[in-house]
Amino acid sequence: MDEVETGQNAAPAQPERAGDILRKAREAQGLTVADIATRTRVPLRHLEAIEASDYSTLPSSTYAVGFSRAYARAMGIDEVQIANIVRSDVAKLGSKKPEYEPYEMTDPSRVPSRGLAIVALGIAIAVLVLVGLWYGTDMFRGSNNASTTTPIAETAPNPAAQTAQPVPAPATPANGQVTLTASDEVWMRVYDADNKTLYLGTMKPGEKFDVPKNAKDPKINIGRADKLAVTLNGAAAPALGTGERAIKDVSVGAPAIAARIAGTPEPQATPTATEATSTRSSERSRTANRPRTPRRPLSETQRANLDAAANPPSAATATPNP
Repeated sequence: MDEVETGQNAAPAQPERAGDILRKAREAQGLTVADIATRTRVPLRHLEAIEASDYSTLPSSTYAVGFSRAYARAMGIDEVQIANIVRSDVAKLGSKKPEYEPYEMTDPSRVPSRGLAIVALGIAIAVLVLVGLWYGTDMFRGSNNASTTTPIAETAPNPAAQTAQPVPAPATPANGQVTLTASDEVWMRVYDADNKTLYLGTMKPGEKFDVPKNAKDPKINIGRADKLAVTLNGAAAPALGTGERAIKDVSVGAPAIAARIAGTPEPQATPTATEATSTRSSERSRTANRPRTPRRPLSETQRANLDAAANPPSAATATPNP
């Protein structure tokens, strides 16, 4: 009798809550709530609220059911059963105005650290400051250029005034240096208008003589004008002669050489008979001073030919041809 009454008066067993089922499954696998948060990417506080069956702290019933299903899926238990239990428990709490809370399923390992975020923010601020300074400097530079452009335009030099400035005249040929250079052994005499000898002698190949710039109308006597190179300030002039005969009283002053270079040479002086004779005499004197080479003795045939040339037979004694 007592046993029947006891069984009738016993209270019905309460159904197990979803949070208890999930908690037991987690503890059975030796996991922590933080491990579940890493697997499901659900905030830790929401998982703790689900295990405590405290759904009032969740934003809405939709979040409660979704987070519970994710928790059950991570534990490998029936997520549909868990979702039904959570949905029933939430319904008992009554209608609740949904609170929208931004939620991102992010991987905590990929979230940048606080120090990195501060460094990135500092770099961004520095870039903005540099850009502002750059544009500000350009504005100031533009205003400075605008302020300095007008005075430059006003004080621009007048082309007419520049043209009117005197231009220094180039050096005249009269101030040039005439140089006589022998290409072979050649005799010459250089003298001025007062017949004062400036140079007299035989020049060797390669020797040079600079005609004095202050000489009064210098002239030259030379036997082989083709063996003498004439230059004015380094510019070559045409030869004074062809070398076929000696020349005399040919001007070698700077103006005369400049005229030759320009293509208007002065007429060459024609040598007189006396000049030619004196030139030949000087050539013979130079030849006499040279060392003589001993001659070989003449043979009998050569001596006979020379005697025949010196004493040709007369017409009376010549033997007629047969």
